[in-house]
Amino acid sequence: MRPARVRHVVRVFVAVLGCAGIAVVTAGQAQATEGSENSGNYVALGDSYTAGPLIPLQTGQPAGCLRSNHNYPSLVTAALHSSSFKDVSCSGSTTKDMFSPQSVTGGTNPPELDALTGHTDLVTLGIGGNDIGFTNIITTCAVQSPTKPLGAGCRDYFNRTGKDEIAERIDATKPKVVAVLEAIEKRAPDAKTLVVGYPTILPDSGPGCFPVIPFSPGDIAYLRQTIKRLNSMLADAADEAGAEYVDTYHSSIGHDVCQLPGTKWVEGLVPTSPAAPVHPNALGERNSAVNVLHTLGVHQPAGA
Repeated sequence: MRPARVRHVVRVFVAVLGCAGIAVVTAGQAQATEGSENSGNYVALGDSYTAGPLIPLQTGQPAGCLRSNHNYPSLVTAALHSSSFKDVSCSGSTTKDMFSPQSVTGGTNPPELDALTGHTDLVTLGIGGNDIGFTNIITTCAVQSPTKPLGAGCRDYFNRTGKDEIAERIDATKPKVVAVLEAIEKRAPDAKTLVVGYPTILPDSGPGCFPVIPFSPGDIAYLRQTIKRLNSMLADAADEAGAEYVDTYHSSIGHDVCQLPGTKWVEGLVPTSPAAPVHPNALGERNSAVNVLHTLGVHQPAGA
């Protein structure tokens, strides 16, 4: 990929994640899903991998959170027939935004933890990627990696001080995730809490698909291990806080950004289906829903 093209793609990626200039379709439907009185109160917390930016239909307020009515929380609540459903996930959110208001295009998302009450029965939490600087990592690697196609320019950049900067970010995020989980326990003491991990983004083996995804084989290997390290941290944090971890990685192997449309569950830097760059598409959100339901003992496919 030519440098000018890389810079263009990176600008598009940053613009999408920054929620700048995006036309959002607002679905004229309530977020609450009517169901059995015994089906429980469900609250979904998380970042853009939970919210489902640009997956039709975009719904909820503020519009800049870019929530889809086909994200995994919406599919889970439909399968569970939840008596009450609140999706307060928001694109760009970090662990800090669980406790504090988050400013986005079109308004402010209240602290996500404020959605919890003593009557909450189920909580899903998908967080951590933005704490480690997901956007910064992808944009930096898209620029650095092509400079060393036979090496690992991205890995070298993040190890330029002699330590793995991303690994340190992941380690530093663990206590923040644990703190969120402890806050969930205090606000919703009777709730079952699930920490939803991140799916396979890059191929689980092999050199990748340069120049479609402008990462060298060396950087593909580095970033692959980085994603696994992030998920391992989330699993450890869930265990430490008494929550349960939902693995979406292994079920999504073979559905990474290098696959053809219809097979890929995570879009590349230039999406081929409605979704934000380097984010799950509708199929990816469905896979996450299936894994959440499986963890809950509900062995049925989530709705399309």
